[in-house]
Amino acid sequence: MILRPATRAELPSVLALLADERRVVDPSSVTVTEAYERAFADIEADPRNEVLVLLDGDLVVGCLQATYIPGLGKGGAERALIEAVRIRADRRGGGLGRELMERAVARARERGCALAQLTSDKKRTEAHRFYASLGFARSHDGFKRAL
Repeated sequence: MILRPATRAELPSVLALLADERRVVDPSSVTVTEAYERAFADIEADPRNEVLVLLDGDLVVGCLQATYIPGLGKGGAERALIEAVRIRADRRGGGLGRELMERAVARARERGCALAQLTSDKKRTEAHRFYASLGFARSHDGFKRAL
């Protein structure tokens, strides 16, 4: 398995993973809108953001987005915000999610981050157990506001 930043050519595969975590979505059925193109270009151009893909050969089997946030807490160290974690539906349960997350955390540690954090929808109880098994603790309540 290879973990690396996604390329533009892999954008449909990433969007397919994000479209439905319970079933395999054919990347060729995904419409890559101008908004997705713009967002991907912005992420790719920003040294504090990356979409990472986990590859089995040429097949994208997992993805996540990592954002490295500078801050005054934790002695001025960066923190890694991990979002949009997905493993292809037909490949779940085999340890790929653990591999993806452990590699992403190692990548953040190598970068000098003092903390890795994530949010997860309250309805995703299986994901919560998974994150807890990786050492993530429920330390805060999060709040969101649509704009």
